[in-house]
Amino acid sequence: MLGTAVILTAAGVLFCLVTAMLPGPKAGADAGAGAGADAAADVAAPAATQTGATSSAPTSPAPPAAGSQAAATPSAAAAATPPPSAKETPPVASAPAPSAGRIQPDITYRGVATAYAAADGNGACLFGPTDDLMIAAMNTTDYESSRACGAYVRVRTASGASITVRITNECPLPCAPGQLDISEQAFAKLADPKVGRIPITWSLLSPHTSDTLSLRYKTGSSAHWCGIQVIDHRNPVARLEVRTSKGWRKLPRTDYNYFLSADGGGCGGAIRITDIYGEQLTVDGTALLPNVAQRTRVQFAAH
Repeated sequence: MLGTAVILTAAGVLFCLVTAMLPGPKAGADAGAGAGADAAADVAAPAATQTGATSSAPTSPAPPAAGSQAAATPSAAAAATPPPSAKETPPVASAPAPSAGRIQPDITYRGVATAYAAADGNGACLFGPTDDLMIAAMNTTDYESSRACGAYVRVRTASGASITVRITNECPLPCAPGQLDISEQAFAKLADPKVGRIPITWSLLSPHTSDTLSLRYKTGSSAHWCGIQVIDHRNPVARLEVRTSKGWRKLPRTDYNYFLSADGGGCGGAIRITDIYGEQLTVDGTALLPNVAQRTRVQFAAH
């Protein structure tokens, strides 16, 4: 009996040892939970990438991609940079951009000066006769279909002599770009008229004057057709507009220095004049009187 009890006891101990060594249900559940977490991580990763995440480890995120940094840099710069001033980017309605054409301020031009008999001083610009014969004819290229009319230019020679003349006429070909055909009276202040032709430099002026500008309607102007001319302006005129029922209307300029309204629109109404620096002057109450120079109360600023 004792031997049998020992054998049974030994068998029981052996069974307990074997049972303890086998994996239990808890370990299986933990392994399943771990596998589910890994699977969830695999699903979450693409979603994070779509929202812009570039981290490969939750505890150590990588810096944003180069593309993201480049996109952010202009925004920061834009926020730090003050907006341009009105002078740098003037509103179109209140301060139009300058329109100087070929003759620009602050530029020195080279050419030659010749002399011509100015007679009563009238010329292609049709300003009319004048007692002031310190005038000149601009070569056709720089005359630019009358854009140069009324411009004041300072003319200099290599010897240091200088004069100021007003452009009232056009010098046709073969006058070359840069060439000025000066009245004999003005030429005599630069050199002996017998020389006939001298090298010069010249530049645009914005002279001091106490005069105000005038407006003149061309002969034949009426409510159905009109031509408008600006006279005695300090700076070259870039644009002329008339007020119509539809707003301001820009008129085309002729090579004889009148702005035309072919259908009469705006004739006899308010007139807006813009110089090459962008300054605008508005004149109301100019009567539709053909061939009469009507003095205004305004003048462009000096530059």
